[in-house]
Amino acid sequence: MVSTSPIPVGSSIFFSFTLFTISVLVLLLLRRFLTLRATPAYLIIPVFLALALPASVVLLVPIDLASSSRDGEGPRAIWLPDRLILVSWRIAYWLIFVLTWAILPLLGEYIDSGYRDAKGRIQYSIRSNARYQLLVLGCALVGLIYISIQNGFEFRSIKALVMALAYVWGLVLAIYLMGHGLVSIPRTLFRNASVSGRLRRLQSYAPRLHDRLMDAVNELESLESQVNQLQRRKTGSARDFQDWIEELGDGSSAPEAQSLLQPTEGSDTVPAVITERYMADLTRRLQRARHQKARFVDEWDRLVLSAADLQAIINSSASKKLEFSHSTNRASFLPRVKLLTPYLRHHVYVHLVPNIRRLLGAVFSAASICIVWSELIKSIAPRLSIVTLSVVSYHESPAPVNFWRQVAASVWLLYMCWAALVGVNDAKVWGNRALVRRNTYGESACWYAGLVARLTVPIAYNFLTFLPEVVRVETTFYRLLGQYIDLMPLGKGFDYFFPVFILLPICATLFNLYGRVKNVCGFGLLEEEEEDLENNPGGYGIGGWREGRDLIDRELNGLGSLTLSTRSGQSPRPTNRVEEGSRGFSSSRTSGSEAIRSSRSPRGTAPATAALEEDEDEENFFQSFAHRVRNTFETASKPEWLQGDAFRLPRWMGSEGTDANGGLARWFGGRPEPGGVRL
Repeated sequence: MVSTSPIPVGSSIFFSFTLFTISVLVLLLLRRFLTLRATPAYLIIPVFLALALPASVVLLVPIDLASSSRDGEGPRAIWLPDRLILVSWRIAYWLIFVLTWAILPLLGEYIDSGYRDAKGRIQYSIRSNARYQLLVLGCALVGLIYISIQNGFEFRSIKALVMALAYVWGLVLAIYLMGHGLVSIPRTLFRNASVSGRLRRLQSYAPRLHDRLMDAVNELESLESQVNQLQRRKTGSARDFQDWIEELGDGSSAPEAQSLLQPTEGSDTVPAVITERYMADLTRRLQRARHQKARFVDEWDRLVLSAADLQAIINSSASKKLEFSHSTNRASFLPRVKLLTPYLRHHVYVHLVPNIRRLLGAVFSAASICIVWSELIKSIAPRLSIVTLSVVSYHESPAPVNFWRQVAASVWLLYMCWAALVGVNDAKVWGNRALVRRNTYGESACWYAGLVARLTVPIAYNFLTFLPEVVRVETTFYRLLGQYIDLMPLGKGFDYFFPVFILLPICATLFNLYGRVKNVCGFGLLEEEEEDLENNPGGYGIGGWREGRDLIDRELNGLGSLTLSTRSGQSPRPTNRVEEGSRGFSSSRTSGSEAIRSSRSPRGTAPATAALEEDEDEENFFQSFAHRVRNTFETASKPEWLQGDAFRLPRWMGSEGTDANGGLARWFGGRPEPGGVRL
């Protein structure tokens, strides 16, 4: 029965102001990763809604709890009438559902198609998503037949099937990512509390990142050489695509640099007959290569600046004065106003900041333990759940939720969503997708926004299962989603027993099972920088932290892309722009790609003085013995029975095919980059 109680003025003003604040924060977030003026509206609006609506869910859940548990006098909390909450939930839920399953996947492939005209982009987007959607519809059809036999064919059964399938898939993904994030957040804070340890990890990661940057530069130059060859063709089928070719050339490097781009050995050659499909594929690969280079340039610059700041903090121990020479804007929030003296800045970064990180690490560790304990105990003894006791007050019956318990519910829900997003950032199975400051690829923006929206609703309902049944069933959110999930065998009891499997990603992260899987199988889901440091504490050999230190020193001493861009009067961080199509990339690093490559000496040829200089943590006898044993095995030659041809996968499982998405990946609408998984 829907109540017709009057609308509370104070709560309505607070609700409207909070929605406005969320909208402003989402716009600021979009401005950080996208260029709002150059990004088309058909991309900005769906991405904005996919981020703003999940943020409003974090606000709606506590308000729904207070509104459904209020007595006749009304609780001392933020509450709204039932009808208004029901309308808000319907708008938020179904908009999120349509965005994640239809609009954002189609829009992402539309941007990534490579075609010039809208018709070609729409056809490519539908064709790319049809393979994945047909698999989903096939699974849904099997479930629909089962539900129709059990409950009869009616709209309620179809609606329950759709909502249950979406919830189950989202909960499986959310539990895995949230389990990793619950461990990763406090562990990262504890690790970063040590300045020297954080610097050593950055130095260990630097060689691997620099290799990726070099690979991205080489791939982009190879594609630009193809464009250069096309520009030289003035006859044949190339004349039909002359304008298209000129557009691709406008977004490439400077004309004087284009004349030096020659096709390298093993690079793709231009076919004799130019077709629209080839031009679209070349445009798509060129767009991805440009944004991939921008991604690694931005990551490399941030790594170099962070390493320089950390080294400055370590060096300030003698003089008790701290100055950031390479990134003065990080020393304070206002670059032109010196808020801290060098002496006070030294104590802040040496003593205050590490202790704050340790304190936050302890707080978040306790919060993670409380969430895991609540997941394990909620179906057995819900009154022993710490999350439940912080939200619901027990007397003879659960008391109404007041304002401070609403705040506690928002904090718990926000931390759970944050842990899941940290898991998204740490997992390395998303292919070439990444968030780059002011230069995020449109397809990546759609994918990340869709993933955020897809995870929020299952996490919110999973949080609701922490609460007693008498409180949960009275909420509007339960009447909208929970009753349809409980109607089906697929969802009945699933939200109680499946979250226990959160222990799997937690144990995998705590005991570094990802690194062991990587050592056995040759690949890993997560990149563990600490693993390389533990396996090679001395930093010698290929890819050690000593090589990373040399790379960072050469970059800071004027032999890398960072110094080249600074000399040209530009900001140290990349200020690339994203525009519609292939014209929107304006990299300031293209002219310095040769200098970047020449600044990197071959692996394992570091100067002799670097290997002989004294370090603060010399190897003891056992570390030296282990180091020598490892070198013995690494330098051993292969047996004769392993020197033959490597094992080759069948053609239908590989990436060989007639189009860009070849092999098995074509069935799932995947991308050609290694490690891509379509969700």
